[in-house]
Amino acid sequence: MGGEKDRTEGRWDEAKGRVKEAAGDLTDDRDKQAEGQVDQTKGKAKQAKGHVKDAKEKVEESIKEAFD
Repeated sequence: MGGEKDRTEGRWDEAKGRVKEAAGDLTDDRDKQAEGQVDQTKGKAKQAKGHVKDAKEKVEESIKEAFD
């Protein structure tokens, strides 16, 4: 499905963000914590985009089948 790449990249970004945030917590680096939170949010958004792409493809397939 078309959304698999977005979901995979999103999971990667989210994991990267958790690591950055944890590193920021350990070093008391607020900028790194914020970077991590931003990466996590981006990752969640990419995953959602992937789910939307998949849903769109399913709807298109259903419509096509209905008219074939």
